[in-house]
Amino acid sequence: MSEEMSFEQYLEEEANFKQPHKGEVVEGTVIDVKDNEIILNIKAKSDGVLTKNEYSNNPDVDLKSEVKIGDELTVKVVSVNDSEGQVLVTYKRLQQDKVNKRFEEAFENHEILTGKVTQALKGGLSVSYGEGRVFIPASLVSDVFERDLSKYTDQEIQFVLTEVNVHKRRIIGDRRQLIVEEKKKLQEELLGRIEVGQMIEGTVKNLTDFGAFIDLGGADGLLHISEMSWGRVDDPKKLFKVGDTVKVKIKDINDTKIALTMKFDENNPWKDAADKYAVGNVITGKVARMTDFGAFVELEEGIDALLHVSQIAIDHVEKPSDVLKVGQEVTAKIVDFNEETKKISLSVKALEIEKQKAEAPEKAEAVAEETAAEPAEEAPATEEASAEEE
Repeated sequence: MSEEMSFEQYLEEEANFKQPHKGEVVEGTVIDVKDNEIILNIKAKSDGVLTKNEYSNNPDVDLKSEVKIGDELTVKVVSVNDSEGQVLVTYKRLQQDKVNKRFEEAFENHEILTGKVTQALKGGLSVSYGEGRVFIPASLVSDVFERDLSKYTDQEIQFVLTEVNVHKRRIIGDRRQLIVEEKKKLQEELLGRIEVGQMIEGTVKNLTDFGAFIDLGGADGLLHISEMSWGRVDDPKKLFKVGDTVKVKIKDINDTKIALTMKFDENNPWKDAADKYAVGNVITGKVARMTDFGAFVELEEGIDALLHVSQIAIDHVEKPSDVLKVGQEVTAKIVDFNEETKKISLSVKALEIEKQKAEAPEKAEAVAEETAAEPAEEAPATEEASAEEE
């Protein structure tokens, strides 16, 4: 009786085994995993065969590490009763159908997706999302021109979809607008928390002949070459390199433009200059640069004084370069100090006269009278001269 019941059960189960038709979605249980195919029990007269190519678009996929015996897989029938009496099924096409639906939903809802860059092409990036592929044109990869897209290979990136055409397999992504939106958000947050006079740290992002652009964490600020030091700066690249962390002060905010300075009050050389460089004091400095009307002598970093050509020596000097050279040390007397305009005038002649007076009073007095009788010489009133004095 027991054997008879078993036979009846077998006949009942055999009757329930129906051959699936092409395109049907079935559930299968993994009964064997080989290097290039997976065998599934799909409760049909024949087992389902899932080849490596129909499992994934990734040619390097390792089936034995992906699935194990006993796993359940939902597959789609590709063909029935092939030459070996097997049922060929696909897993990746079913996943592709699902991801296509996902793409359509994401496109409609303006949803942000995350995928892995599998290849950097000449015209853009190929991004993997599940079993789907998204193409991001080079112009939509970033908000700045990217010369080398290969740096994105194997990176996970975010994007939104701008075009979804499943039938033409045309899925276009855009990363640029996300970057623009994020930067705008960070910029608004930064502008909301900074104010003129505030000290802030930033990173040197770019260097030009006229200054440095500093990334403040949401927006860039300009550190003009004239604001890098109280002293004279000829080339920003000699002071900074891209990536340097710098401490700067907010000098001005005009809409979204931020002006920065490194001229801090605590290192302002002019704050005690009135005492150090009072009229009558004798100082020693180095010739920093020369013009036709005089030489500029650096007293300390940030403070230059003018040694007019008429004050270089007792004897007549045609031009400063006849007796002086850049880098030469000069000892002179301060004959004028103007804190408001930050201008200091020097005289070597005055020291020489004082020295002669001490050695030969009568001769020195004659020289002083002769000098006083000479018409006063002034710096040429030209734009170049004014710029140099400043």
